[in-house]
Amino acid sequence: MSKLGMVYLVGAGPGDPELITVKGLRLIEHADVVVFDRLASRQLLERAPKRARRIDVGKAPGNHRWPQSRIQTLLIAEARRGRRVVRLKGGDPFVFGRGGEECEALVEAGIPFEVVPGVSSAVAAPAYAGIPLTHRRYTSAFAVVTGHTCGESSGDLDWDALARIGTLVILMGLGRLESIVSTLLSRGQSASTPVAIISRATCADQRVTRGTLANIVSRASGLRSPATIVVGQVAELAEPLAWFNERSERGAGPARADIVA
Repeated sequence: MSKLGMVYLVGAGPGDPELITVKGLRLIEHADVVVFDRLASRQLLERAPKRARRIDVGKAPGNHRWPQSRIQTLLIAEARRGRRVVRLKGGDPFVFGRGGEECEALVEAGIPFEVVPGVSSAVAAPAYAGIPLTHRRYTSAFAVVTGHTCGESSGDLDWDALARIGTLVILMGLGRLESIVSTLLSRGQSASTPVAIISRATCADQRVTRGTLANIVSRASGLRSPATIVVGQVAELAEPLAWFNERSERGAGPARADIVA
């Protein structure tokens, strides 16, 4: 029987490949197998050894050709062959990435694993749009939810409480934007509450759309996923603090350390 391998759940970050951790990059460079999601940067995949297998298990809206159970079976099988497996996930493995489910499957199968946190778009997207999630002048708290569970019919979210949070960050909610806005308004949020939507955050084609709960639905037409929605007074700072887009428009681009070739 071959020696058991190891599975590393690595957060790839929000899009820009240079936002991966040093540890995450090192593990990719020594991987035997890289099992990656749709949003993982192709530049990171190029850092894996030439001999390494690269397996695309990405899910797109309406196209889940790799069910979660099949992904977990793959990780277990590769580790049982003695391979060093990097499970490369967009953002952070434990922030709406189903990393917990994969770890549970590995524990049940007796497979050793390690979790390498990544930069979540929940914090990176607002930062790249010039939006501080907390600010002494506006709010000292924020909440993060996924758009998959947003809407009036959602039974596991306390929308009355969310509507009172200083800053609300919604991931994967672009397709449910109208329902989200309607729900917040019905729970007491003012129609004048600032909103910003960051599409393709941290990437060269990042786009930030600003508005209020009253008009953001009409302004969001044509935006591309992935997108992060920020609701709250801090969204007003997206214009004066727009460092990333300002650099891009001047042709300077973001400051880079050239970690990823």
